[in-house]
This record gives sequence, structure tokens and C-alpha cells, in this order.
Amino acid sequence: MSSKTVVFDLDDTLALELDYLKSAFQEIAQKVDSHNPKLFSILLEAYKRKDNPFECICELYPHYSIEALVQLYRNHYPIYPENLCKSLLTNLKVAGCILGLVTDGYSVTQRNKLKALEIEELFDLVVISEEFGSAKPTMANFDVFHQFNTAVYYYIADNPAKDFVTPNALGWQTICLIDAGNNIHPQDFSKESLYLPQKKIKQLNELVDLLAV
Repeated sequence: MSSKTVVFDLDDTLALELDYLKSAFQEIAQKVDSHNPKLFSILLEAYKRKDNPFECICELYPHYSIEALVQLYRNHYPIYPENLCKSLLTNLKVAGCILGLVTDGYSVTQRNKLKALEIEELFDLVVISEEFGSAKPTMANFDVFHQFNTAVYYYIADNPAKDFVTPNALGWQTICLIDAGNNIHPQDFSKESLYLPQKKIKQLNELVDLLAV
């Protein structure tokens, strides 16, 4: 029996959400107008300005609706520039760890990310909010992992606003991957202690020493 259950967040932990966004924008730009080489940049610059990128597209191409573009975004199959997590997860699995995932989002979106990263089959349990019926920090999304009855539980994530408060309450060990400047959501470590991770890392490979595997 494994002595460790290691549960991960997905977005901005195992893979950058900004990479997913860029991949989606590339596909949308190709589908909307493959002859306009500036369309991807238009989308990206609108995002950086905190405007709605899809409104910009609709102004240029009125036959598209925001709803249609949102569906293209959510359903696209992402291409990631690099995959830094597969090797780590494989090593943890070989070491005998139970692996889990708790992530918020749409089922098709999150499942496509896992397939593109080639890591879906490495997890013993995947909890996606749309499939599970509740989102973080709901207790049930984490408590379900106690079925594995291991001696210790870890949660590795990035967002103090909602990621760590519940696993902290459950007595798990919580670890935050520090934003290198690319995360979608800012990290606020000024919150109450119950919201904060117990440890911080700069790179995922630091987990090998922290978990002693």
C-alpha cells in the first residue's frame, strides 16, 4: 500500500494557463481568417489590455458571435510548447505514490489539457469541477481522496485564494508553486494563515526532495 497521496492542481501548476490561451488564440485565428497573419496578435494584445479578445474579433468579422468563439476556445485541443510535468508524475507513480488531480473548469477543456500533456492515465483519481458538481474550495472535492487511506496527503497548487484552505483544514501538506511571472491569477500571500501554503517551491522538480521519493 502506498504511504503517500499526491494531489495536484492543473492550471498554472502542471501547465501554464497562458500557454493554453495562446494555443487557443492560434487556432481561433486560423479558423476565423487564415489569411490574416495579425489576427493572433490582435487577440493576444486585447487580452493583455484586459479587453475582451472575442469582441475585437466580432468587430472585424461580424458573422462570428462571441458565443461561437468561446466554444472554439473551450473545445480546442491545446498544443503546449513544453511538457515539464510528465516526467515528474511518472517518477512519482513509479515510486508508489497515489496521484490525484483537483481542478476547476469545463470537462472537455480540462480533459483535452490532460490528453495533450499525455498525463491523464497517470492519475488514480481526477476531480474536475464540472464533472464532480462542485468547485474548490468545497470539502468534498478533496475529501474524496481519503478513500486511498494513505498515511500522508499533499496538495500542490498555485492560488492562495482557493487552493490551500481546504487541504489545510484536512491536515494535508500544502505546497505552492511560485509564479514566475506568467500566471493568470495573481498570488496573494497576505491572506489569513489558513489560506496559505505550508511550503513554497520555485520549480516542480523540487518536489522530489520534499516528498522524499
